[in-house]
Amino acid sequence: MSSTFEEQLSKYADLIVRVGLNLQPGQNLLVTGVGSSVEAAPLVRAAAESAYRAGANYVDVFWSDQYLLQSRLRYASAESLNYVPAWRLKALMEYAEQDAALLAVFAEDPTLLADENPEYMAVQRRAVSEALKPFNDYRRKGTINWTGAAGVIPGWAKQVFPDLPPDDAVAKLWQTVFEVCRINEADPIAAWQSHIGRIMARRQYLNAKQYDALHFTGPGTDLKVGLVANHRWLGGQGETTQGILHTPNLPTEETFTMPHCERVDGVVTASKPLSVSGTLIREFSMTFADGVVQNVTANQGESILRKLTEFDEGAARLGEVALVPHSSPISQSGILFYNTLFDENAANHIAIGAAYAESVENGTKLSKEELRAIGGNDSMIHVDFMIGSAEMNVDGILADGSAEPVMRNGEWAFDVM
Repeated sequence: MSSTFEEQLSKYADLIVRVGLNLQPGQNLLVTGVGSSVEAAPLVRAAAESAYRAGANYVDVFWSDQYLLQSRLRYASAESLNYVPAWRLKALMEYAEQDAALLAVFAEDPTLLADENPEYMAVQRRAVSEALKPFNDYRRKGTINWTGAAGVIPGWAKQVFPDLPPDDAVAKLWQTVFEVCRINEADPIAAWQSHIGRIMARRQYLNAKQYDALHFTGPGTDLKVGLVANHRWLGGQGETTQGILHTPNLPTEETFTMPHCERVDGVVTASKPLSVSGTLIREFSMTFADGVVQNVTANQGESILRKLTEFDEGAARLGEVALVPHSSPISQSGILFYNTLFDENAANHIAIGAAYAESVENGTKLSKEELRAIGGNDSMIHVDFMIGSAEMNVDGILADGSAEPVMRNGEWAFDVM
């Protein structure tokens, strides 16, 4: 007997609360929108209900709406775009310091803001990034059990399934989200526990290797990424400084670590479009030397991409490198999601901007200056983009300069459990 949409949504919400967040009894939950829309209300309400059933003390929602941002970009004065009310950071930090859990809901129309002034968008994005940086720095130190999940909205569904009527596109995208998130398994929680176990085994193998660098080769890509000493491969499951296990991002297929921000050289070509703040960047590449982006090109959205790399000093350096097999469910769906939460789990990817302190041994105990001294990057942004494909090879470079295969033709070149 097939499940109703409401039953599937409830299972998805339970997965978010129990596996993604591992919400603790008595814990507060803060739900935020990431460039999203209040059209994601069904998911937010289902997550709140699941959280209260799990013993949440209080669920608070900070709504965000792309259409309100569009109005601001079009009609507000340019000078006012720098304004970010102080209460936003104060409220976020108050919840963080109370050890609240954080659910980031991604529900973005990837093209809604495509025709807006890129200069205005850059100003507004910088203002928000600067204002909320203390909170994001706090989160990246592993202090919060958090996860990201997607809510389907009409604008997003139309982009993914442009040939379907609007209601059918929404329904099909929801079903696709449920499928790649393993909601249709007989026991989704058990399926995720098994999946996480496999990722953890990959982590253990890679951590034992302690490669000095990774060498990516594929169509349009010949990139060598140095890794910091004593780096830690993460993914699947994280642990907060308070010892709470959680799964950042649903779905997740990646294993990631910290690149050395001064040891990245070569050229890399994106294998999928990148959706940033309601705009799409297509067919783009970056050239690195000594860790710094030297040149960017794009068939669409080049000015947006260039502004990202110029956002601050760290925006032109790498903060993350991640490995994802081409056989992941997201990749095998054959669907381009135009949503980084999904598309990054279909392919190897890298991120310009801030590094995660927890991806180096004892990193959460280091100051920003100490982290930078060992090669960790600092920035107000963290933007992932996809570089992997079925034609990509990855080699691990050992300390003696020798190389061994890590991935071949988009798949793992070593076996674990």
